[in-house]
Amino acid sequence: MGISIQMSGIGDRLREERERLGMSQAIFGELGGVKANAQGNYENGTRFPDAGYLASLAAVGVDVLYVVTGERKPERADSISKAEANLLADYRRLTDSQRSHTSESIYAMAEMAGRFKVNGDK
Repeated sequence: MGISIQMSGIGDRLREERERLGMSQAIFGELGGVKANAQGNYENGTRFPDAGYLASLAAVGVDVLYVVTGERKPERADSISKAEANLLADYRRLTDSQRSHTSESIYAMAEMAGRFKVNGDK
């Protein structure tokens, strides 16, 4: 006795998750390791994603349980926001040198934020 998964809704739920995170098909597909045309095929139901693609998307905050089953997983404290997912997608497009400089800048800003409170910060 196997588990029955409704494949027809996966494309719609993938699109819903992509839109929830505010991403284009190109960016969303890139995060999953595929081109925009493959992402479009997933969303229109002509092709179905593999486990590697889904695992990559899960790592950036996509609710893969929802995509596959239609059931939402409970909200986790470590899930990332739309803005964080966009930032990660942009970071992944940088060169190694740009990533290094970006990481150093972010580290320095985080250090400063820990020492000083700016008006409006909690």
